Amino acid sequence: MNAQNPLPEYNSLDWTCPDLTPYWKLAKVKNFNQIVLKAKQGQTHHLFSSQESFALRYFTGQFTITKVQKVCQQEFGETLAPDFVINLLQKMIELNILAWDEEDSDNKDLELLNISSKNQSPSKTCLKLKDCVQWIKHPDGYWILRNPEDVKFIQVSEQDKTIIDQLGYQPMAAVAAEFGISQNQIKYLLQMLTVTAMLEGTTPPQPPKRKFNPMQLLFFRIPLFNPDPWLSQHINGWRWIWSQPVAVLLGVFLTVAALMGYSQHGELLQTGQQLLAHSGSSLLLPFGLLTMLVVTLHELGHAFTLKYYGGIIPQIGLLMIMFMPAAYTDTSDSYCLVKRYQRVLVIGAGVLVQLIIAAISLFLWNGSSPGTWLNFLSYLLMSAALFTVALNLNPLAKFDGYYLAVALTGINNLRSRGFRFYKNLFTGNPIQERKNDALILALYAPLSFVYIYFVFSFLSARIADWLFTNIPILSLILLLIWAIYYFLPQDR
Repeated sequence: MNAQNPLPEYNSLDWTCPDLTPYWKLAKVKNFNQIVLKAKQGQTHHLFSSQESFALRYFTGQFTITKVQKVCQQEFGETLAPDFVINLLQKMIELNILAWDEEDSDNKDLELLNISSKNQSPSKTCLKLKDCVQWIKHPDGYWILRNPEDVKFIQVSEQDKTIIDQLGYQPMAAVAAEFGISQNQIKYLLQMLTVTAMLEGTTPPQPPKRKFNPMQLLFFRIPLFNPDPWLSQHINGWRWIWSQPVAVLLGVFLTVAALMGYSQHGELLQTGQQLLAHSGSSLLLPFGLLTMLVVTLHELGHAFTLKYYGGIIPQIGLLMIMFMPAAYTDTSDSYCLVKRYQRVLVIGAGVLVQLIIAAISLFLWNGSSPGTWLNFLSYLLMSAALFTVALNLNPLAKFDGYYLAVALTGINNLRSRGFRFYKNLFTGNPIQERKNDALILALYAPLSFVYIYFVFSFLSARIADWLFTNIPILSLILLLIWAIYYFLPQDR
């Protein structure tokens, strides 16, 4: 038997909830899971539950019953009654907080809820989150505010979330006083909301133009296109890949390949040495092309896995790493996945694709005759796959190994937070990190610093040595031109 509540008359779901803020304020009752609604003048007050008080935050003269019901449903889940806000309004009428306005009977469907304390003034607050943005609660204790239209997101604390929710209907000074923080902190939150285009009427700003630095030639990206529509169109045909039977078969296949490769490691090394001895530099072109193929399939593994879990992939393009071309895919939306294993799988999918390619190549190499083109290409493809795996799994460089460490530990911005940990430690500022996170950051930051220093020092020394040995005059001229360009003030 299905029981449904009757629909309210007069399209009341489209009515706007009244603005209570000029005459009422919310306050928490100590040691109780209740909130008191107090009159700003006099001693009148009424008790409400935490669910009711959450809904009352949106009684600002801006939101319809439907909108408030939707927000409450997102916060408290499907257990919330579908007529929760309607019942709350009825309760407030019975408590004489609200009253019918009978002055204009012809417009009762529009004016029914323009009724709280008489002669109220409409809210003048214009700060409002876009309807598309979503709050995502993470098990690690923080919140992600996600903007799926512009594929932007920010990570905030529980208190910051509450502050952002309040900014839509309370003045900045009142919010700052309620939470005991400075208005500058609120302005910083507003800046983050603006930069990520979370507020209505805002768009993501263009990245600032920076002067060219020769070190940029070692690592830069060239955006090509938005693959998300294509991925959305084809993902349904590939969903079987993430099924449990396929996972079991894949595990068996990779295990057999690993055992075979280990048993043949001597022969494999000897074959590689012979190829280098006989072919030498002529291997660079086919090896580079096969590496590009491996990396492209690697990126598709990231993209399809994130799309499988409902994420958005806004960009794919070319990546140059130390003059070696590759592909890249923007999978930053994986931060918004609630379950940690999903984030791990999105990052690990690329490496898994590389291992599958290496395993297939090993079987082809074993099944083909020595000296044939298939034997040669399968060995070279296996080498390219394993080489990129080794390069990619380095957790100290911002490749998959780093983001895999981020996903496994649950510490977003691992490197920058590690450096900030030591900065706060040495300057005496409070360290606002959990004990387990602090230990990981304390270990990771110095290793990362030494790695960055070593890599950049090594590359800079080698490049400078080659330039000033082979083309010293031209190098000095180019260096002088760049220095003049770099240190001259920018156009005003």
